Amino acid sequence: MRQVPRYLIIGNGRLARHFQQYFLLQQIHFQHWHRALPLSHLYEMLMDTTHVLVLISDQAIEPFIKTFLPLANPLMIHCSGSLVTPYAYGAHPLMSFSSEMYPLSDYQSIPFMLDENAPAFSNLFPGLPNPHFSLTTALKKKYHALCVLGGNFSCLLWQKVFSTFEKEFKLPASVCFPYLQQQTHNLITHWQTALTGPLTRNDLGTIDDNIQALLGDSFQAIYKQFVVCYQTMQEETL
Repeated sequence: MRQVPRYLIIGNGRLARHFQQYFLLQQIHFQHWHRALPLSHLYEMLMDTTHVLVLISDQAIEPFIKTFLPLANPLMIHCSGSLVTPYAYGAHPLMSFSSEMYPLSDYQSIPFMLDENAPAFSNLFPGLPNPHFSLTTALKKKYHALCVLGGNFSCLLWQKVFSTFEKEFKLPASVCFPYLQQQTHNLITHWQTALTGPLTRNDLGTIDDNIQALLGDSFQAIYKQFVVCYQTMQEETL
């Protein structure tokens, strides 16, 4: 009979709160500790723990484990997308976590990227049904850089669009929502052909007009660099 896991979640940030919500919905028992609580509570909890999730900032993970958990026996797990450390196994949830909690089905669908030397997912997270994949540790930093490019940086672009529509054009940001929704749908269904606009048409006049329209705007440099990146990608495919 498989041993029932006894999880300890360390941290009080957004990811830690989402893990707590997931475990509650999945009906998995866990304990929770963060820095506002006494250290004595942490050591008491460790006595009845099989899996420790160290869900704190990347730069704090190794110092925290070495300082406060050097003799701990439970399985150590961190969820950083870029950190590789001998002190804990990496299991990165490929998802954006907002301030709002998600339904159970959304949590269950999150893919986890495991360090290549990590135990099986069923050993890391007993009781969770998530899809999971192994990632070579040498590629982990590039993997995370791409996640930031695709998720975080695209968010900055859309925030720029929404903000300009509201402040300069005096239009509600919601005017853009159907466009964003369709673009997202196109990327999900046919990502290879989802790109449209003057770049794909090689419409140099429109591209130049766009660049001139952004004169004095910090995003002009980003537009120019996207043009260069696209041209380089086209050359590489020939």
